[in-house]
Amino acid sequence: MKTSAGILLFKREKNNLFYFLVHPGGPFWKNKDAGAWSIPKGEVSPGEDLLERALIEFKEETGQTIEGKFTALQPVKQKGGKMVYAWALEGHMETSGLYSNTVQIEWPPRSSSIIEIPEVDQWEWFASEEVKIKINSAQADFIMELEKRMNEVE
Repeated sequence: MKTSAGILLFKREKNNLFYFLVHPGGPFWKNKDAGAWSIPKGEVSPGEDLLERALIEFKEETGQTIEGKFTALQPVKQKGGKMVYAWALEGHMETSGLYSNTVQIEWPPRSSSIIEIPEVDQWEWFASEEVKIKINSAQADFIMELEKRMNEVE
């Protein structure tokens, strides 16, 4: 089973929560929006430290390093069976000037043509209600868990 690890970056402004998501690059995702966004994350190799991989992926997909007090969230299983582990971190990041590494993919599928695409082509902060529409449906559980935890603390 494939496993990914990522970071759910969030911030508070007045009484509102905002979440940082990334949009996958490339032709397959070009015109997809609702349900296409994700936390910055990537695949974990067997035996690799999950949080360490999440931090590497965040850097690869944004060009930025982050640090702070990470809160582990319950892992979720996406429709395709992939398990995603995530850590929440409160912080702010300006979205201008972010950049992603590139990857090579076969496009169109089964064509033997290889193209290079950015792993991520958009970065954005979303308010609590909107994020639940934009994010991959399984990953919405991370948002709900974090908000539930924060309501319990207040």
